[in-house]
Amino acid sequence: MASHFSILPSEIMQYLSLSQDQQNKTPLRLLRLPHPRTGLPSLFLPTEGLPSTSKTLPSVLEIQSVSPVDQRSWIMGEDIIADGRMLVMTPIDPSFLLLPIMQATQAAKGTTSQFRTSDDLFDEAAGRLTATDETEKVSALKTKDILDFCSLSCISKSLKNICEVKEISDEIVVYRYSPAKVNEYMRKKVAHLSGSKALEESRTTTRNLAKEGLMEDGQEELLTLGKTRACCDLVSQYLPPDLREALINSYDFKRLNKLVDANKEEAVAKAAAAAPTKGQPKVAADKKRKSAKPSVGVEKLKKANTTGMAKLSSFFGKAN
Repeated sequence: MASHFSILPSEIMQYLSLSQDQQNKTPLRLLRLPHPRTGLPSLFLPTEGLPSTSKTLPSVLEIQSVSPVDQRSWIMGEDIIADGRMLVMTPIDPSFLLLPIMQATQAAKGTTSQFRTSDDLFDEAAGRLTATDETEKVSALKTKDILDFCSLSCISKSLKNICEVKEISDEIVVYRYSPAKVNEYMRKKVAHLSGSKALEESRTTTRNLAKEGLMEDGQEELLTLGKTRACCDLVSQYLPPDLREALINSYDFKRLNKLVDANKEEAVAKAAAAAPTKGQPKVAADKKRKSAKPSVGVEKLKKANTTGMAKLSSFFGKAN
């Protein structure tokens, strides 16, 4: 069996320990679902099968592989793991994973989708997402994976984040996917992220804001806009292009874009002014060669006594 180096949540470690001791027989099953931004099959781990004491663990974890540029190995004590990749598990909001599933149930352009029960929507989405085209013999997505994900207890709440909801009766609730509700929900995420401590401590974000000239005195209002846009970019890592565009367009970034563009033009102008002209490199190189100090060996040859020595040209004259 292949070995992998991974950083796991403590609850997962506890589960694995119990499984090895045969104290826990509830299997954890990886699900292959479409990534909300790319649509490509990706691995996710539902955590509902973990012990009931795990109250802080998110309901779904995304499994990501961090690959080195060159081939690497891990050395753990006396063991060597040939695969140099590192697997990490990070929490993900199930609402993001529902996006490609619910978008698959969208009606044809120009028509309005009908309110339907969640079971009907999930069955249709699973059928469409797992359907093969002419270039594929087997779909990379499995119906069981999609339906198992949709049966998680967290999905009912997630549906309300991205769908219009109607209660027909105490037992019947119908849903309709709503891009407007998606945008509203994503704006809440942006607002929450903008005020988080993690954003303030992010060196990458601070560096990017400084490059755009937003960290200077008197730019407080534009700095706030810059942070909002940075949060939009972070949230958009899990949004398809159409929803990302809708999220960005829901904010007024005109003043911010104007300042950023002006700073870029100024930087380009300064770089062009500082760049040497066409003839300058050669002149500079010639000057450098002329002003370079001779080596110690050359200095000794200059001081050598050449009295009585034949000139070098005499060796190449015509023979008598």
